[in-house]
Amino acid sequence: MEEDSLKGMISAISWVPRGAAKCMPVVADPPTQEEIAEAMKTFALGRDSGSDVDEDDDAGNMEFDGAAEAKEEVDEVDEAARAKAVAKALAKGSSKVDDVADGLRELNMDAYDDEDEEVDVIGSGLGDLYYLDNGMDPYLKNNVNILEETDDGEQNIFVHHDVPLADFPLCTAWMDFNLKGGEKGNFVAVGTMDPAIEIWDLDMVDELQPHMVLGGLSKKKAKGKKGKKYKKGSHRSSVLGLAWNKEVRNVLASASADTTVKIWDVAVGKCAVTLEHHDDKVQAVAWSPQSPEVLLSGSFDKTVAVNDMKDGQQSCHKWSVEADVESLAWNPHNEHSFVVSLENGMVQAFDKRTASSSSSVQSMYTLHAHDKAVSSISFNPSAPNFLATGSVDKMVKLWDLSNDKPSCIASQNPKLGAIFSVSFSNDSSFLLACGGSKGKLKVWDTLREPAIARKFSK
Repeated sequence: MEEDSLKGMISAISWVPRGAAKCMPVVADPPTQEEIAEAMKTFALGRDSGSDVDEDDDAGNMEFDGAAEAKEEVDEVDEAARAKAVAKALAKGSSKVDDVADGLRELNMDAYDDEDEEVDVIGSGLGDLYYLDNGMDPYLKNNVNILEETDDGEQNIFVHHDVPLADFPLCTAWMDFNLKGGEKGNFVAVGTMDPAIEIWDLDMVDELQPHMVLGGLSKKKAKGKKGKKYKKGSHRSSVLGLAWNKEVRNVLASASADTTVKIWDVAVGKCAVTLEHHDDKVQAVAWSPQSPEVLLSGSFDKTVAVNDMKDGQQSCHKWSVEADVESLAWNPHNEHSFVVSLENGMVQAFDKRTASSSSSVQSMYTLHAHDKAVSSISFNPSAPNFLATGSVDKMVKLWDLSNDKPSCIASQNPKLGAIFSVSFSNDSSFLLACGGSKGKLKVWDTLREPAIARKFSK
């Protein structure tokens, strides 16, 4: 299980499948002074400001060209303020990432420490570049945690190792495509406030830099122009969502605040296709588990879109929703339906077969799930009609969706602050990982809830 935290904040969770990791990870050699200097240079590069310039002006028609400059950069605040600004963006879906004051009022972060502390602490603090002592790390970490069950049936969670990041993490996607050759690997893609996507080998310990970086800033300076120079095909702003294609295993999709969706071929480390069908920041993307050529995306323009990438063609159908999209998910038990969670606390479900030239198609159902933004949703992989939702109202709820008439059958405040991520395990399907603004990770064994056991244990 992999998670991201910054001074009491978990922004994303990805489960690592059982058996995917090596029994004995490889310890990286200590970095040389040259490698440390190069890493510091790369880190500093991400802090530069200026105009947008392409590394290669001859990009093909499938490449991103001429996108608008990001309007939501946070340049003049320290790392803690940056984290709180992101918390606000995750919580409210606002178009002003740098509106820190409103974010603090919305999340009421100062009051979180007053809550009950009877939760599992899975790591905190920051990490950046290389330090002789982990206690010296002052920046960001991508923690890899181990969940084990003791002989008496209790859960034990501990940090296996952490990965240093140069910017605040917003999303993750685990993938088994082996970038080093061979059958399968154990990698995680991480999207951050930076336009680059970092891909790390989770079987490596004490690694200084990612195995691969997709997009981002070029080390070459633009001739005669001051400011940033992007690699060919790069996003131009924060990467908000990632989705790995489990069938076409070298394919990764990304969603960005630059309003685009990009399809990456990680085998060569390049952007293959750029989609520009949204008019505002794109918050989330998801490949259909039954139709691997179909990609779902959701945006702050209050639409969700289904793109069929079959045979290299791109057909797009849209549905309007009530508010900014926070997250989305395909129903693994129904190849035609997907669910979208919104900034206004609602959850809406749609059938892709209702696609038409008009975006005003009625939803299958609309559920008032929470009092505030529904930041994350997750379908149970083995039990049909079983959905989990997490919200910045600090609640996690479990829903029975039978007959398209949702009913809440269990809920709890896990004392994690505003909830940013919930995710069911594919291996132990009733285990639900939850993380939020207090930087603590909790795994809820939902099958211990009597209502869940009665309804879904079979």
